[in-house]
Amino acid sequence: MAAPVFLTIDTELVWRHHAAGLDIATQYERSFEPAGVGISFQLSRLRDHGLKAVFFVDPMPALIHGLDPIKRVVATILEAGQDVQLHLHPNWTGARGDDGGAHGRFNLPEYDRAEQEALIAGARELLVAAGAQAPIAFRAGNYAANPDTLDALAALGFRYDSSHNGSMQPWPGMIDLPEDRIAPIAHRGLIEVPVSLIEERPGKRRTFQICALSAGEMRDALDHAVAESHAVVTIVSHGFELANRTGTGANAIHVRRFNALCAMLEEMSDRLPTAHFGDAPTLILGQNDRPLPPSPVRTYWRQAEQLWSNMVAERAA
Repeated sequence: MAAPVFLTIDTELVWRHHAAGLDIATQYERSFEPAGVGISFQLSRLRDHGLKAVFFVDPMPALIHGLDPIKRVVATILEAGQDVQLHLHPNWTGARGDDGGAHGRFNLPEYDRAEQEALIAGARELLVAAGAQAPIAFRAGNYAANPDTLDALAALGFRYDSSHNGSMQPWPGMIDLPEDRIAPIAHRGLIEVPVSLIEERPGKRRTFQICALSAGEMRDALDHAVAESHAVVTIVSHGFELANRTGTGANAIHVRRFNALCAMLEEMSDRLPTAHFGDAPTLILGQNDRPLPPSPVRTYWRQAEQLWSNMVAERAA
């Protein structure tokens, strides 16, 4: 049986640009459309390769900037035929319109159960007001979620959560599942769809993310998922991830990885078809899928790439 792939793109107004005191037009550009390799570029590549992606959109900046920026990015995604689901960085609740000096608590586990439910319900209302369908899937900002988060989501009628990332435990990821859980599972009234991982070395795991894995590691992880009949593959990227941290230049390594991943997924679409949460695809639940085992050769190659990325590509103007 083919394993669905959730190619997820966390889509958010980047806090560091707000904290730098940039005007909202510049914040929008550097967060959503940086250096010509943002959301529109990614949507174009997805269309070229016939792929589906899930955009987890954080509407919370609307609390200080109004709904227009969120409406604009939601419309861009929906017009391209892609899936919009809910993302949430709660620190925007205490923000002001000028800089990052004022903010709410940054991670959902810092809020109690009732506060979390209110935050998620409010974020859902904002996302729908921005033009999205009522979301059925959720990912916490920073993968920061705990059992209270899942209970709140279930109470609000969500079907899926995709916040569990074992490489982020014990903080800020606090979901009560094993660190190496990568297969979807029925848990606390939801279907938890963990982020996929590879094993970098025994006991050390790395997120299947564009900025975290080389193209070779991504290929090996996909081949491993097929060979081992994994239930699902969940990949992470961000709207801003193909640019440098300032959003002023493309990161050539990350762009190359994204293009390579799209080509791989098109090539493997019969075995690893991309999916939307909105499609409610059939998922095999409760398997004990294991991450790709470590390989020193793969790790050394990626570390060399990362060194170049951090020293050169991230500083490109």
